[in-house]
Amino acid sequence: MPIYRAPTRDTRFVVNELLKLDSYGNLPGFEAADRDTTDTVIDEAGRFIAEVVAPLNLSGDQEGCARHPDGRVTTPAGFKAAFDRFRESGWGTLAAPEEFGGQGMPHVMGMLVEEYLSAANQAFAMYPGLTNGAISAIRTKGSPEQQALYLPRMVAGEWLGTMNLTEPHCGTDLGMIRTRAVPRADGAYAITGTKIFISAGEHDLTENIIHLVLAKTPDAPDSSKGISLFIVPKVLVDAEGNLGERNAVNCGAIEHKMGIHGNATCVMNYDGATGWMVGEENKGLAAMFIMMNAARLGVGIQGLAQAEVAYQNGVAYALERRQGRALTGPAEPQEKADPIVVHADVRRMLMDAKALTEGLRALCLWGALQVDLSHKAANDEERQAADDLISLLTPVIKGYGTDSGYKVATDMQQVWGGHGYIVENGMEQFVRDARIAQIYEGTNGVQAMDLLGRKVLGSGGALARQLGGLIGGFCERHAREGENAEFIVKLAGLLKEWSVATEEVAVRAARNPDETGAASMDYLQLTGYLCLAWCWAWMAAVSAAALKSGTPDAAFHRSKIATARFYFQRILPRAEAHLDAMDAGAGSLMTIPSDQFAF
Repeated sequence: MPIYRAPTRDTRFVVNELLKLDSYGNLPGFEAADRDTTDTVIDEAGRFIAEVVAPLNLSGDQEGCARHPDGRVTTPAGFKAAFDRFRESGWGTLAAPEEFGGQGMPHVMGMLVEEYLSAANQAFAMYPGLTNGAISAIRTKGSPEQQALYLPRMVAGEWLGTMNLTEPHCGTDLGMIRTRAVPRADGAYAITGTKIFISAGEHDLTENIIHLVLAKTPDAPDSSKGISLFIVPKVLVDAEGNLGERNAVNCGAIEHKMGIHGNATCVMNYDGATGWMVGEENKGLAAMFIMMNAARLGVGIQGLAQAEVAYQNGVAYALERRQGRALTGPAEPQEKADPIVVHADVRRMLMDAKALTEGLRALCLWGALQVDLSHKAANDEERQAADDLISLLTPVIKGYGTDSGYKVATDMQQVWGGHGYIVENGMEQFVRDARIAQIYEGTNGVQAMDLLGRKVLGSGGALARQLGGLIGGFCERHAREGENAEFIVKLAGLLKEWSVATEEVAVRAARNPDETGAASMDYLQLTGYLCLAWCWAWMAAVSAAALKSGTPDAAFHRSKIATARFYFQRILPRAEAHLDAMDAGAGSLMTIPSDQFAF
């Protein structure tokens, strides 16, 4: 049976010692984020999720969801009871707006709970998790009446929400959607079409589901400029929110998937369903990006989460499984064999996992703080700076984070050897569940093009220079700290190489657009290595200061510095390969004619 224990000590380190969340107490929403409160939230959320949600992960994967002849969908045994306890405990309301019944705490607190929930049971976490994007879209683009009707119930978890974007013939290219919205005399619309891959599209956890659906009105342009967004409830409601008749929307099928079996990924059929437009006609793309950006950060958290739970199980196995002897001599001569943790190759995989997981946690929670500051910082300049940084790094958190999460999951399966391939041990589920995060909410190839093409080149390099200034400023402030010199020198060196590479690809892309696509994935990976190097140098500096001050938790901080050293010595050199690949340009990628790929 797989194990999971929320990594509360490391979370407290990031929240309290790295981000110093309590230092923002002068900003709206941060008043309640004092250290005692955040520590309590971290510990209690971790305990609740480990005890209530994690035990359902393996059984939920094996049972899956069931679609009944009348179109109803039931979730795996225990999911409904666990969700009721989750809702009643208020864990989903932490970072939700107070005006709609939320607790109004910083986004950071919501994201750390989302990590725990996804690590414990990713399929379960997706039910309330997707609702957050729908809430953001309605809060930003919905009318006051729509907000008053839907948001309090969605925030409370009484109703959950979905995003309906993809259709059988189109995914990323949303301008091709065929779902139609025909205006009616009463101001509503009749929505007709089919959507696929709709996570949590139908289930038994709540009495209503609020679908946000992209569709085109009859006279809309036949492109992405003709997309509108609509609220389409599963069950129609009156102005007071009382439930009425079932709407003309149903689950046509549940997708048979590689992983996340406990989540109902549905084919949704809209047969003249009643819907209401959100925002302006033909402006649905902007509303959609509000949902997508929230979802992409959440998917980045899923990458971290699957890495964390796989790492915990990899460590547990490496400490108890006995095979062979340490090369330096028996570590435990009284036993017939040593634990496999003594072997260098097992250590390599465990240290890789530790460095990537803890580095990603720092980057993800720092990113969540930028979301907070983009809305609540003291002045317009600070709010814009935070918005720019999280805009730039959202594709990095999603793309690099989920690639790293999948790597860690497969490495931890490898630690288990043949037993990692056996279903009952749970390791192969972590691999399957981690795989989807590289695909949905925009594949990682799309994230790479968004980063380089839209964010970096689209801003004329301004966003890249802003990130460079942030990391460069850190290097300057810590340049004279002797105990961290080894990290600062390497970080500053990579930052210089990254900056030069950014300028060079911009020059090549101006001559040949294919250069952007050819360089984009390597650029995303390179930026991920750079950001984690910055996070590790930052964490090492904080831990060095703690050790100098005589901290009682010296072992924890010594481990941080040792892991930082591993990252810089054993992981960061991989960044050079991406620099070399970018420097090669598009030529070798684009030379072979398309028909030569055929067989």
